[in-house]
Amino acid sequence: MQSYMTIDPYKAQKISAKILSLQDELVEQIPSVSTQKHPGQINDKLIKWRHNLIEIYALSITEDLEVSFETLKEWGTNAVDLLVNSKLPIEIALDEVRINRDTIGTIIKDEAENFNLSLDEFYTILSRFNFVVDRAIHWMSISYSRQYSSRIHAAEATALELSIPLIKVTEEIGVLPLVGDIDTKRAHELMNKALTKGTDYNLSFLIIDLSGVPIIDTMVADRIFKVADALKLSGIETVLTGIRPEIAQTMVQIGIDMKDIPTFASLHHAMRDLQNHIVHV
Repeated sequence: MQSYMTIDPYKAQKISAKILSLQDELVEQIPSVSTQKHPGQINDKLIKWRHNLIEIYALSITEDLEVSFETLKEWGTNAVDLLVNSKLPIEIALDEVRINRDTIGTIIKDEAENFNLSLDEFYTILSRFNFVVDRAIHWMSISYSRQYSSRIHAAEATALELSIPLIKVTEEIGVLPLVGDIDTKRAHELMNKALTKGTDYNLSFLIIDLSGVPIIDTMVADRIFKVADALKLSGIETVLTGIRPEIAQTMVQIGIDMKDIPTFASLHHAMRDLQNHIVHV
């Protein structure tokens, strides 16, 4: 933590009080400048946020900087929550921090002249103020990046979960329809979903429908075989449907042997055959 020379507490309190006395005016002047790109979206939501920021700036002149910084961290977290929840860019908050820095910096300069502060005293107050401003920008930028990344990853995880839905259609039969390319991540999720949900649902058969998969390569085929083997150990038989002629031809060309896994042209045919099988067992 930086150290500064001592300044007359009375003068520091008066300068801090001056900033606080102009709080409403400072808050009101910001929207017309910083929200031009997003009119009407955040003015009301940011009123309290703006007041808190100005209070932190004012108190940085008189309080211990460690106290100001802890208050600033809480403010920064709340600010980031507001931005992320409102789907707004961080430039909105950074613009406001910049505007306040310029405006309050001018107030500090004018008050320093009124109190005939020495150059060292003026430097001390301005340095304390700028230190808090820099910390505000730093903390907010880091918090925004972390929270935004966290939400993106959560959304990706949810999308991945939804991209491989396992549906229980009867007491014994489940369907896992696959759509789109199957990369390593989806292949891993396929294994986990089939084993976890298949066991949870107490299935006897799991139909993996491939009609929406454009390409079956050796990696995908290998993963399907591993899923089928793992399901078999859990007492669940795997059935494949929707293998188009061109996909079947490719599988033969790359040496994939499907004789141990029942296959059907369509999901409808597989369901009809399995239900007949169950009835006659």
